[in-house]
Amino acid sequence: QLQLVESGGGLVQPGGSLRLSCAYSGFTAYAIGWFRQAPGKEREGVSCISRRSGRTNYADSVKGRFTISRDNAKNTVYLQMNSLTPEDTAVYYCAASTYSTSIEQRAYDYWGQGTQVTVSS
Repeated sequence: QLQLVESGGGLVQPGGSLRLSCAYSGFTAYAIGWFRQAPGKEREGVSCISRRSGRTNYADSVKGRFTISRDNAKNTVYLQMNSLTPEDTAVYYCAASTYSTSIEQRAYDYWGQGTQVTVSS
């Protein structure tokens, strides 16, 4: 059974923080990435992390505010989001790549169902 399950989304005020979790099972991922899609916009890569090395990369729009981390023993990846703004409002997806640490979505084979993040006062 191949699964990725996101959790931790919700409603937060601007300037607030939220931590998303992605638990995956049924495969060995090369990398786990976070993506998001806001209404009227294309899905965009946010961040990714290599399972083996911990190498990370970030979209410019979130660098310095978001931090990705991993717990390989739990097959879980986290996305700590700080200093949130309304522009961060989106459905956030985690996805697994079997071969790449790119945040290009075509590199990812397995996708979760998404979790809604809403930043509003």
